[in-house]
Amino acid sequence: MTGTPVRAAGCVLWRRSPAGGVELALVFRPKWSDWSWPKGKLKRGETPHAAALREVEEETGHTCRLGTGLPTARYVDHAGRPKEVTYWAAESTGGAFAPNDEVTELLWLPPDEARERLTHPHDRDLIPPALAAIAAILR
Repeated sequence: MTGTPVRAAGCVLWRRSPAGGVELALVFRPKWSDWSWPKGKLKRGETPHAAALREVEEETGHTCRLGTGLPTARYVDHAGRPKEVTYWAAESTGGAFAPNDEVTELLWLPPDEARERLTHPHDRDLIPPALAAIAAILR
């Protein structure tokens, strides 16, 4: 990848499942026809931390508590530009989803189902470190 990367931030958003265990939040973006983690580009002067909180709320309707930082995803975006996304594991602190122009669906899935539903390998790669971070909180 060459050139200055597009900087973005997001979260592997999770909640405690009523059936036990955890569920992970995936969003469907019709523009790209993909299932991914809630994330988005940093605004001018915005920190990755602030962007992650903002994007989660904009895309899922949920507020969250950022936890452990996860590996930064580096890939080439749909426009052929290098992209770096800073991620955190983040527990939902409440909210309600409403479809919008960017995200039309939100699914809460067990980790194995989330892994199968995610469109991109770089998103699937975040599940093991996210589960390790979540396990540390639930101990």
